[in-house]
Amino acid sequence: MSKYADIAQSIRAAIKAGAYKPGAALPEQKRMAAEFHTSRMTLQKALDLLKTEGYLYSQQGGRTYVKYNAESIANLDVGVDQYVGTTELLGRTHRLESKVIKFELRYPTELEQEKLALSATQAVYDIERARYVENEPYGLEYTIMPVDLIPGIDEHILHHSIYSYIEQNLQLTIGAAFRRIEARRSTEDDQQYLKNTSDEPVLAVTNVVYLDDGRPFEYSVTHQKFDKAHFSVFVPGRTKP
Repeated sequence: MSKYADIAQSIRAAIKAGAYKPGAALPEQKRMAAEFHTSRMTLQKALDLLKTEGYLYSQQGGRTYVKYNAESIANLDVGVDQYVGTTELLGRTHRLESKVIKFELRYPTELEQEKLALSATQAVYDIERARYVENEPYGLEYTIMPVDLIPGIDEHILHHSIYSYIEQNLQLTIGAAFRRIEARRSTEDDQQYLKNTSDEPVLAVTNVVYLDDGRPFEYSVTHQKFDKAHFSVFVPGRTKP
């Protein structure tokens, strides 16, 4: 996880824990940068991320404040621009478990070649995992990753965090992501692993995630229960000319 995202996670947790009260100003940036042992530029990126998620706002030329509705942002809400992975997003505040349904190596389909910029003979991991938060079904993940770019994935990693393995073990930095969100009908797998009925929808989230050098390393589709998944986006107000 990048430094600014790690700082944002710490501030986010502090807001949820009540260390920073709604409507209160955050400490001055110079002091916060010193506390997190980082530069003001990195701290500003963390604060900008939290503004996008709707936790913070700034007055022109002034301090940064906790939004009054920050506490109403549910713990399972996900900003549409977040791509840190389920374990990093929820694992620090919730009990998260993974059930590996499928894990195999194969050659990519034409669509996967297009999404991941692969040739027909570059092997990929084909991964399917059911994710549970506090023993309740949360999501069903279908993930494709190139073996040569992300080597060494095994069952142990799949039961924990692929993203942590990528950043901590492979020393790669996760960059931007393209995300599409749509409603779909429940499949038989959704009914089995998410405990949906046949007439309940799922929220399908399609991701193409890139390393910081622009190489795509993940093409995935996650089905989330309609009553568990909440995505939020912060729309900034118009600035005065």
